[in-house]
Amino acid sequence: MKKSINSIGRFMFILLVLFSSKANTQFNKLVWSEEFNGSGLPDSSKWSYDKGKGCPQSCGWGNNELQYYTVANTNNARVEKGYLIMEARKEKIEGAEYSSARLVTKNKGDWKYGRLDIRAKLPAGRGMWPAIWMLPTDWKYGGWPRSGEIDIMENVGYWPDSVLGTVHTNAFNGIKGTQKTAGLNFKDLSTAFHVYSIVWTANEINFYVDNKL
Repeated sequence: MKKSINSIGRFMFILLVLFSSKANTQFNKLVWSEEFNGSGLPDSSKWSYDKGKGCPQSCGWGNNELQYYTVANTNNARVEKGYLIMEARKEKIEGAEYSSARLVTKNKGDWKYGRLDIRAKLPAGRGMWPAIWMLPTDWKYGGWPRSGEIDIMENVGYWPDSVLGTVHTNAFNGIKGTQKTAGLNFKDLSTAFHVYSIVWTANEINFYVDNKL
């Protein structure tokens, strides 16, 4: 019997860079970058994977997600022609109906304060939820949301022209509906690359798309 597998969305990155500076907020010293040279699996010295469906601690990863995250599978995450491609696929796997990838830099690239720029093109379609998040290396103040979360970019499939930047804390978070969030509208998120950025200092976090605050 022929097995049918459909690609349902591609999330493409071309560049990730981080700048920092102790003296001021210009952040003019490059401390980390990823330009996705080569081909095949992502660089294991910079990237690790979250695996599975989030069970048993948080099935659906706390977001009612339907996919199973694979590890070191080029069908779901690969470097190709200068891009990192993260691909969601409709296929049965480990009790899920979809596969995808969730890459993390934890313990390989961990930062506090700086400017982070990511150039990416987003997938389109209802059910898509591409996101670039920052989570704690050490959950010093407890589980989510006590130790915080910074969402550099989120795009929800049923709201395709909007990009959101959000901060979650114990006082302000999605469970309570008090999260601090703001957004911008673009018509070409799935057809053109945009640069998603934050500038994070001890006093504030500013979110940008193509340098627009």
